[in-house]
Amino acid sequence: MYSIEAKDLKKNYSGEHALQGASLSVPRGSLFGLIGPDGAGKTTFLRVLATLIDADSGQACVLAHDVKSGMAAIRGLIGYMPQRFSLYEDLSVQENMLFFADIFCVAPDKRLERIERLLKFSRLSLFRDRRAGALSGGMKQKLALSCALIHTPELLILDEPTTGVDPLSRREFWSILKELNRSGVTILTSTPYLDEAAFCDGIALFHQGRVLLSGAPPDLLKSPPGFASIQELFTHHLTREKT
Repeated sequence: MYSIEAKDLKKNYSGEHALQGASLSVPRGSLFGLIGPDGAGKTTFLRVLATLIDADSGQACVLAHDVKSGMAAIRGLIGYMPQRFSLYEDLSVQENMLFFADIFCVAPDKRLERIERLLKFSRLSLFRDRRAGALSGGMKQKLALSCALIHTPELLILDEPTTGVDPLSRREFWSILKELNRSGVTILTSTPYLDEAAFCDGIALFHQGRVLLSGAPPDLLKSPPGFASIQELFTHHLTREKT
């Protein structure tokens, strides 16, 4: 079973090819990473899946719903965290979470219990009254994650959640993601950091709007001629692309 199935997605921006036939299947219950440099097409790909933009051509299904005809259903089933911090900096941590609970129509009798659980889960309980604008980069990302989880989505889509975050906060954030994944949430995240591939069940290497290869990191490293690291694997395939 797949949470995401995308086939031959293409998207142009004023003649620039953001996606050039990207295809990918993400197994249900996995923690899956899109690996690639800035400009590889990762953000555009995620935004198509999150129903924020339409692809020019190709097909995609998210949780068995077509991204075009099933837009409303998909938005109620996923949590989406954009690359840039998009919460209200003048509101406190708890006020931001209450605001998103309103947006997602979380039942009034469930809001406070759910907020308490997410504050504890994200290690933000001691900062509930602090304004979002006064949080560190790592704390902002954990708050954004908590807001994306307020309606208990089946699938979480994260766009480079650890970019610009210090190494300690990066490790803690991945620890939270692993814990969340073990609870049954499927996670699709993108990152420019090749070392983060080790945290994922499966990865897809993105380059120039296409998926060069995908699979479980250990299996990809064993593929002929055999590779010592994801960086070596990626470099090998980029070299092949240029020849």
